[in-house]
Amino acid sequence: MTVRPAGPDDIDAVRRVAERSWATDYPDILSRETAEAAAEEWYDADSLAEELDAERTLLSVAENEAVVGFVHATWNDDEGYILRLYVHPDRRGEGFGRELLTETRAALADRGVDRLNAMVLAANDSGNEFYERFGFERADESETVIDGDRYRENRYVLDV
Repeated sequence: MTVRPAGPDDIDAVRRVAERSWATDYPDILSRETAEAAAEEWYDADSLAEELDAERTLLSVAENEAVVGFVHATWNDDEGYILRLYVHPDRRGEGFGRELLTETRAALADRGVDRLNAMVLAANDSGNEFYERFGFERADESETVIDGDRYRENRYVLDV
């Protein structure tokens, strides 16, 4: 298992992991059309290429012969934000998510981050359980917009 910074050659694999994860995690939360529209908006080649070049963005992939997961995080002076962390549904339970989280915490701590925030849809039980299992505490709830519709989103926090 390797966790490494994502590069331009990883864009298609990141999108495949995202699309497969959304299809598995959100069938009762998001319609297929909404999931596809969000994947197109957030994971299209141009958007991901911009994220790869952004100064305060971390986009890493986990691989074991092929990319099986990714994490997308940002930070300001002392707070980091995990916007998305996905592992292909067929590879969950093998430690890829834990390793992505561990590497992200370390990378952000090296950049002066003291507190890590993680965002997850409130209705995504497995996503909420993931962060709680690793010591994150639910801080609050807000709304996020996906393809024009509003969804409840939990924010979890962890001191790095």
